[in-house]
Amino acid sequence: MRKEKFIISTIILMIGGCLTKVLGMIIKIVMSRKMGPVGIGLYMLILPTFSLFIGLAQFGFPVAISKLVAEDTKNNKNLLFSLLPISFLVNILIIIFIIFFSPYLANNLLHDSRSYYALLAIAIVLPLTSLSGMLRSYFFGRQQMLPHVVSNVTEDIIRLILISIGVPFFLKYGLEFAVAFVVLTNIASELTSILVLFFFLPKHFKITKKDLSFNLVYVKESLGISVPSTTGRLIGSIGYFLEPIIITSVLLAVGYSNSYIVREYGILSGYVMPLLLLPSFFTMAISQALLPIVSKAYSEKKIKYTKAKIKQAIFICLLIGIPVTILLILFPHVPLKLVYNTKEGITYLKVLAPVCLFQYIQAPLSSSLDAMGKSSINMKATFIGMLLRTTLLFLTSFLKIGLWSLVIATTVNVLFTTFYSLKKVKHLLANNT
Repeated sequence: MRKEKFIISTIILMIGGCLTKVLGMIIKIVMSRKMGPVGIGLYMLILPTFSLFIGLAQFGFPVAISKLVAEDTKNNKNLLFSLLPISFLVNILIIIFIIFFSPYLANNLLHDSRSYYALLAIAIVLPLTSLSGMLRSYFFGRQQMLPHVVSNVTEDIIRLILISIGVPFFLKYGLEFAVAFVVLTNIASELTSILVLFFFLPKHFKITKKDLSFNLVYVKESLGISVPSTTGRLIGSIGYFLEPIIITSVLLAVGYSNSYIVREYGILSGYVMPLLLLPSFFTMAISQALLPIVSKAYSEKKIKYTKAKIKQAIFICLLIGIPVTILLILFPHVPLKLVYNTKEGITYLKVLAPVCLFQYIQAPLSSSLDAMGKSSINMKATFIGMLLRTTLLFLTSFLKIGLWSLVIATTVNVLFTTFYSLKKVKHLLANNT
């Protein structure tokens, strides 16, 4: 029965992931063709900041909720309602921070005043992103994957429609307003997602006074999972946040022009990386389906079954990742021309394709560590990997090799994090056999 659940969950998430990835690529195509490399570059410049604040705002609660609901030992509705007030408070604090520090972030750290309005737009989006993340994790824990898939697909459809209509309109007023509008489309898409998730609640679903009461025990247990998870994500997001700051600061200092930096960063982050991470919807689907399965099996000390599921997940990821990697190495110009109508970024694509094969198997390893209650190991792996990445990015940027400094730093980070996580998973399973 569990085997069937894992396979069904994976298939549903793969189909959903395929649809959302296709829609995501269409959104990127529309954005790139309407805003151009400079517009994409500006959007990619603020995207690390967006990811950082999302990681902070969600506070690791989606991972905690998914794990605890999967174990099925608690009042799950009470768990969710106990965490909502804390999530709301965290979001309010972050919004206040963004409002006051956006001018400094835009002018002194990102070195582009045009990013100011997009940064302000992020503050409005965060509470809805946090709420939808928590609701999705509730369904994940119950191994109900269809609500997640439907909500994601409708979310992307709404974004695609709004971007197609709104970007040309706001471009009349300036590129910075168009980029800010792209961020704001998340308001409508997240609201749609939340409504869809509510639709999937069972008909007999009722909320009692007991469900609404604040349960400190649940909160403490959740924080024990969410704090390491948030710290790990925060570390990764800080590194991602520092990425454009280091690149622009150092490359400007060694003589590169701002237009070159924004354009090349847009090509690498806006064109090349999305293509490289195309199989990620498969690997993420496998990882998301794996978490509740491993969580329950590991808590019941069924180590042999846990090991088999992790191996199966890694095998499927490689089965998908290897053909894609070969295709991108041999014919890099085909997807670039087909998707973005450009040949820029071919060399980046060929060099990074083999590296990203390791990235594909990193997702199920990370998910397995979370499921086994070892988010602290994920945090450590992320911290060391990001420290290596940031240090290398800073040092190699002085070598006047353009954006190849980012390629080198990314390669080292991916290889270290993957092998470190693999070693820790094997160690945990061996010690519990």
